[in-house]
Amino acid sequence: MNSYSEQTGRMVALLLIAGSGVVAVAKGMSLSFLAIRLQQDFGLGPAGIGALIGVGPLLGAMVSPLAGAISDRLGRRTVLAIAISFAGLGMIGLGLAQSVAAFTFAHVVASIAGAVYEPAARAMMSDAAPEKLRLKVFSWRYLAINAGWAIGPLIGLAFGATSDVLFVVAGLVHLAFGSTIFLFVPEIAASSENTAGQRVGGWRRLVGAFRDPRLMFFAGGGTLLVAVYGQWSVPLSQYIIKDFAKGVEIFALLVSTNAAAVLVASTPARLVIERIGALRALVLGCLLFLFGNLGFAASSGVEMLVVSMIVFTIGEVLVVPAEYMLIDGISTAANRGTYFGAHSLSTVGNFFGPLLAGMALGAYGGTGMFLLFAMFSAGSALLFAIGHSLPPPRRLGAAAPVEDVDTVLGDLLRAGRLAPVRTV
Repeated sequence: MNSYSEQTGRMVALLLIAGSGVVAVAKGMSLSFLAIRLQQDFGLGPAGIGALIGVGPLLGAMVSPLAGAISDRLGRRTVLAIAISFAGLGMIGLGLAQSVAAFTFAHVVASIAGAVYEPAARAMMSDAAPEKLRLKVFSWRYLAINAGWAIGPLIGLAFGATSDVLFVVAGLVHLAFGSTIFLFVPEIAASSENTAGQRVGGWRRLVGAFRDPRLMFFAGGGTLLVAVYGQWSVPLSQYIIKDFAKGVEIFALLVSTNAAAVLVASTPARLVIERIGALRALVLGCLLFLFGNLGFAASSGVEMLVVSMIVFTIGEVLVVPAEYMLIDGISTAANRGTYFGAHSLSTVGNFFGPLLAGMALGAYGGTGMFLLFAMFSAGSALLFAIGHSLPPPRRLGAAAPVEDVDTVLGDLLRAGRLAPVRTV
């Protein structure tokens, strides 16, 4: 149970949703053209570009678990404001960098700061929103982020795709959002549960999280999911441009199809999750990923590619909020940041997905690559189902479960609940 009043919680959630959308616009108008700038301004080849872009998210994934634990201990507002401000400084550094070394340093700073921000932001969304509204706010935030990434590249193209100014402006937007969080977002008041939890150090929090087999299965399933959809444009673009005439035009059409499908399907997807529950919705999304990738493998024309993209995207808008709800369901107010942080290890899929896809594409062609992603989708559904069926672990230091009966029963009920209470 969070310590915000319901009205204050709604305001905080709406501010985070709106801010996430604005920041996504800033990222879209600058980071969308990161590879082009590296090629044109610094003369890097495909391998160098891939390594440079990939190292930031990889390091960020390693840092994010501890970041979530720190937000549990120090407070969400402080961690969020500092993280988004450092991300802004990193973006400004990307615009001002005159060497590959400086560019790499700025990219790593921005990536690590973003990895620190994300689990703390998800935890604050859960803190702020009443339980009956959490699915909605997760869904709205995801929609705002996707809308921002759809609008941002258009702004970037209008002002010059490789303009240094775009990165500087994006950094200033991040700094403004960080200042807004620090000045206008209240810190959650410490409940008795939080006060007791704050006496536990960050490393011990992480140990407790990693002892939870449910979370470990969810993190494994999330890694496979992120490998499938996190960087889908990278392997798909290579396949389309190589194997289809007018591949650039077709790929642009698929990107637009993805953006439009996200906007149209987000609300129906939320209603589906409310009706059938988070786990079943996530499994359904994994199946749609599977069918979408099989469709890509079997496509011989534009029409089939577009249909496959729509199927794939509907899977995406189901699994993202459903996955957040599953993590929220096994966490408590005292360890929510730690759990979301530990689960953020799954973002290593952003590194391994394109890497394995490129290897499969080179060795076995598009069919082999899409079959690999189809297997990842099926494996993810299995891991989430296994994790959901497991009981919660004992608390650290508990000699016997008798004194924690109420806590264990509560966790079991939370793990078994597939969806939040429906709103009228």
